[in-house]
Amino acid sequence: MALPSSDFPSFQEIEIGTQGLRKRILKEGISWQTPFKGDEVQVHYSGHVDGGSILDSSRDIGTPFRFKLGQGEVIKGWDDGIATMRKGERAVFTIPPNLAYGELGSPPLIPPNSTLIFDVELLSWNTIRDLSGDGGILKKIVKDGEGWASPKEADEVLVKYEARLDNGKIVSKADEGVEFHISDGYLCPAISNALKTMRKGEKAELLVKFSHLIQNGDETSRSDIRVPLNSNLVVDLELISWKRVIDVTGDKKVTKKIMKEGEGYDCPREGSQVKVKYTGKLEDGTIFERKGSDEEPFEFMCFEEQITEGLDRAVMTMRKGEIAVVTICSDYGFRNAECHSALGMVPENETLLYEVELISFTKDKEFWKMETLEKLEACQRKKDEGNTFFKAGEYWHASKKYEKAARYVEYDHSFSDEEITKANALKISCNLNNAACKFKLGDYDETSRLCTKVLDLDPYNVKALYRRSQSYLRASDFEKAEEDLKKALSIDPNNRDVKVEYKKLKEKQKEHDRNQAKMFGTMFSRMSQLEM
Repeated sequence: MALPSSDFPSFQEIEIGTQGLRKRILKEGISWQTPFKGDEVQVHYSGHVDGGSILDSSRDIGTPFRFKLGQGEVIKGWDDGIATMRKGERAVFTIPPNLAYGELGSPPLIPPNSTLIFDVELLSWNTIRDLSGDGGILKKIVKDGEGWASPKEADEVLVKYEARLDNGKIVSKADEGVEFHISDGYLCPAISNALKTMRKGEKAELLVKFSHLIQNGDETSRSDIRVPLNSNLVVDLELISWKRVIDVTGDKKVTKKIMKEGEGYDCPREGSQVKVKYTGKLEDGTIFERKGSDEEPFEFMCFEEQITEGLDRAVMTMRKGEIAVVTICSDYGFRNAECHSALGMVPENETLLYEVELISFTKDKEFWKMETLEKLEACQRKKDEGNTFFKAGEYWHASKKYEKAARYVEYDHSFSDEEITKANALKISCNLNNAACKFKLGDYDETSRLCTKVLDLDPYNVKALYRRSQSYLRASDFEKAEEDLKKALSIDPNNRDVKVEYKKLKEKQKEHDRNQAKMFGTMFSRMSQLEM
């Protein structure tokens, strides 16, 4: 069969792989992407046996040929060759017998040990992904989405879908769109899995096998729809949009759902003067508080206990112009009776909902713009504020104050000798106090890190050795704990706190040794029984 020559530029023939497959491009593709294994490709082709009979042609029929790449639905030469093509590319493949029909051939058209020649044009492909890893949930992209981001587990999505059985019967659909959190597992787990791989505006078709719809033989245990035994589910799914949900405190007790994205990347921080407007509601919709308006925003300083802790922390994650709904559990809401009585209608242990808009904010003067004396004064001021929080048992707030205080004097290259002495004393004090906060909060790794920073400046600081030994002991690192305690006692042999901690260490070591002996004794006993 003669191939067109005048309509296409001439490209050098190349070899693909090491098994004799050759390719000559007739027309270059229009993108840089190539299909992946499992993708459903659409091609036009014509072919013939090298030096022999003409094979079929999709161009003569007028209908493109579709198949799944890399699934053994076509000869190996096709799978290997088309995987190298770009959309719109047209190429001639010379396929040796070992990648075609081999020693047997395919009579009557293809004799044994035949080399085949195919002229193939890659029209398009639909990406198919195995989301479950076992073929139980397959996703085919029907329409690409926008951008690069995909929703996360906690995000709230707006989708349209139609779910139907193998026989075409529709079992559920949402033509107008439905909104839910991905973590809710709406309809069936496959939808949640798929949505986390989709982009805004993307349309996909899901094939969900029966095994991924049921559990322990119960048809309704993992799905909100009833599916007949051994029937599969096909879902046409469109991700219209989503709202990001942020876990502000890391414990899911303060969450922020972004209704409108803000500008830039900057957020307020401790000490920032912010302008907001917000409405506070109870879960039943009762409004208990309104603050600010477009004309007269409510102003406050972050981290000065002028609003509830949860709202304070949420605002510090917002960007200018951002609008969000903040959900706050009672742990981060109103903690004292005065607040409850002042607002009049907020029951104790109530979850609070705030609709917040961050209109603008201004930050403290950057530390690197300060004069030396300003840095020392600012450090002392923040340290004092931390001390106030620590005495009140507000260890998280205190820790943040100490962290900021230490930053003011962290870089002392321009300090005089006298100023360096003052700065080092402040660093030691701030880091020691912060270590005490972290210890109270159960963050023992950070406790030991802060104590190490103190010991870098003052290797004989008994408080740092004592506090670090406590963190090591809580982490059951007895060797390091003992090393610190022995050093502390060598510096201050009469220190009562260190002596008490050393006694605790020895008791814990003994208890640990007893438990180890008991465990190994049990293990050897079982081994001896097995030998009998």
